[in-house]
Amino acid sequence: MRSIILSSPAKLNLFLKVLEKRSDGYHGLKTVFERISLCDDIRFKSTKSDQIKITCDHPHVPVGPKNLVYQVAQLLRKDYGIEKGVEIDITKRIPVAAGLAGGSSNAATALLGLNRLWGINLTKKTLIEYGKRVGSDVPFFLHDCSWGLGTHRGDHIKPLSVDAKMWHILVVPRIKMYSGEVFARFKMKLTKQGDDVNILLRSLRKCNIYKVTEFLSNDLEQSILQIRPGLIRVKKRLESFLSQGVCFSGSGPAVFGITSSKKEAENIKAVLKKRYSQVFVVQTL
Repeated sequence: MRSIILSSPAKLNLFLKVLEKRSDGYHGLKTVFERISLCDDIRFKSTKSDQIKITCDHPHVPVGPKNLVYQVAQLLRKDYGIEKGVEIDITKRIPVAAGLAGGSSNAATALLGLNRLWGINLTKKTLIEYGKRVGSDVPFFLHDCSWGLGTHRGDHIKPLSVDAKMWHILVVPRIKMYSGEVFARFKMKLTKQGDDVNILLRSLRKCNIYKVTEFLSNDLEQSILQIRPGLIRVKKRLESFLSQGVCFSGSGPAVFGITSSKKEAENIKAVLKKRYSQVFVVQTL
């Protein structure tokens, strides 16, 4: 029986601007995605049964219809008359419900893996349309790019021609944050939309990492801290090492900082891991 193993990377949001609510109930977004080297592994194995079976080594990951990977498999089986079953094993390294899009990345990886495993031969454009149906962050992972600009719900992706490779220190407190709850707390500020994202993108294209640190931004920070006020201590702890370049990713609770080198990130990790159990050194992938 044929099997495929694929890597499923996490993301960071270097910039996240929340815009007006759309007619579909979602907020409009403008965000800069970065693919990072913190990855899950997913193994796909074709079976003769007609069952979708998911296993995972993380106790908080659902293995039934609530799992986005399961939903992807159901969609493809139904739409393309697939009679074979599949066993999917997920090895989790990306923390769950942390603002790193681990579930969305897994869904994108499932689209790519099952497209190959079942020989459906869908185009990239079609895969992206399926991705949009499953989740807003999914399409980014279907583009072969390190950096992307997300608009609309964050699901319209413009791959960015950026050569910058950055090192980060990433701290993920062991709490879950759900994007629906965070967005429900969001209140639009009556201020003129700035063009900070353009300055950030210019700095990225020039590989000016120090300039990039000045323009990290996440409009959801206030909502995150309303739900979990104690997270400000994590951010301030990172800021004690890095005066600039510290930000929440997505809807949190993951907090990351931009470092000048891998060595600096490792040195910070050595201190932080005495207090926090989930500390990672990651690089642009």
